[in-house]
Amino acid sequence: MDAARLSRYPFVPGPVPLTVVGGEGVWLHTDDGRRILDGAGGAVVANIGWGRPEPGAAAAEVLQGYAYTVPPFATEPRVRLIERLVGKWLPEGMTRCLFVAGGSESVDSALRIARQHHVCRGDVNRTKIIGRSISYHGATLASLAVANHDRRRAGLEPMLADWPKADALDAEAVRKLVETEDPGTIAAIIAEPVSGASGAALVPPDDYLPGLRSICDDHGILLISDEVMAGFGRTGANFGIDHAGVVPDLLVGGKGLGGGYVPMGGVFATEAVVAPIAEANQSVMYFTFSGSDIMCAIADRVLRVMEDEDLVARAAVQGDRLRALLTEALGDHPNVADIRGRGLLMGLELVADRSTGATFGGRLSPKIVSEALERNCWIYPAGSAAVPDGILFGPAFTITDGELEQLVAITAEAVDAAVASLRAAEPASA
Repeated sequence: MDAARLSRYPFVPGPVPLTVVGGEGVWLHTDDGRRILDGAGGAVVANIGWGRPEPGAAAAEVLQGYAYTVPPFATEPRVRLIERLVGKWLPEGMTRCLFVAGGSESVDSALRIARQHHVCRGDVNRTKIIGRSISYHGATLASLAVANHDRRRAGLEPMLADWPKADALDAEAVRKLVETEDPGTIAAIIAEPVSGASGAALVPPDDYLPGLRSICDDHGILLISDEVMAGFGRTGANFGIDHAGVVPDLLVGGKGLGGGYVPMGGVFATEAVVAPIAEANQSVMYFTFSGSDIMCAIADRVLRVMEDEDLVARAAVQGDRLRALLTEALGDHPNVADIRGRGLLMGLELVADRSTGATFGGRLSPKIVSEALERNCWIYPAGSAAVPDGILFGPAFTITDGELEQLVAITAEAVDAAVASLRAAEPASA
């Protein structure tokens, strides 16, 4: 594609974007003949791999005689997806499904549902949503407000609700915050079981999520699990919260639900959450294209492929392999503070000096991503206030051992090259 045409694509003019023309497995193909190892699964969306015929076949079946139907109407693809989710995927007791077009819409909808639940019970003082100190939940104003991603909130703060932020690793600190804020004013607590874009696959202690469940139970607060990145097999379990043996009141998903083949998200709830809304004869407002037939049909087919090929178990196995390779290559690296994550949601926390904890203030991770891309590998930049620089890995679950080795080797080269570049740009000592 020529430069004049490419220049029209970015909303904000800037560097010429990479032009992708297709993909296969964990590889992206560009218009200039490059093959790029997709170590991040796009934006951590890939699971069954690129170039699969099954999603296209599902789309073709639905589009024969297609008619748009508003979200409150039932269709075969919608009902079939709900049956698969409730029967094979969702935590026990989660039986209600609301489909949307992505993770941000999922979170935004869940926050509204939490408020509606309490209002319909007559508990109108519950107006607060507790977020966490290290968190990201999406790009709507509500999802940005409940999160603490400083770079993505920058300049928008006057437009964001001032909701409290709890500790991301200490459940007892969360309990103290809830008591300080007055539990009767809190509608929900939202947490990622593995913090993705903000924390570079930060995993809380084993007692953290059970602790949140206990706090919510004690005070009539709803627990929302944000599984947009961690859900649908990414961590080696159906959902990230499954590792803790906890069932939330609301669970939000996106990304992996459509496997990157279709924009797709969902809000999933227990009967206890929706009962007061039903009793009040209310409904939950939908988006125009929530749960379209083509979205549901492709999501259903993606989940079926994962079941048929046992890809959730494969994500666990390949995740262990990725961790071992990263530890061997970078475990003692002076600029790698931590290697962490679950399954194929793995991350690096990066620093300027491991011995002191000094950082590059957010300048290192974009440089590493750029260096990796020059070496024909895509990895995902991560980090916010408490974790200024991080890298995420989230490849398709079909990735081979050899491809994992390539991914880690290129990442190690990119880290060294990025650090050297930043050091060279520093002013000389007096």
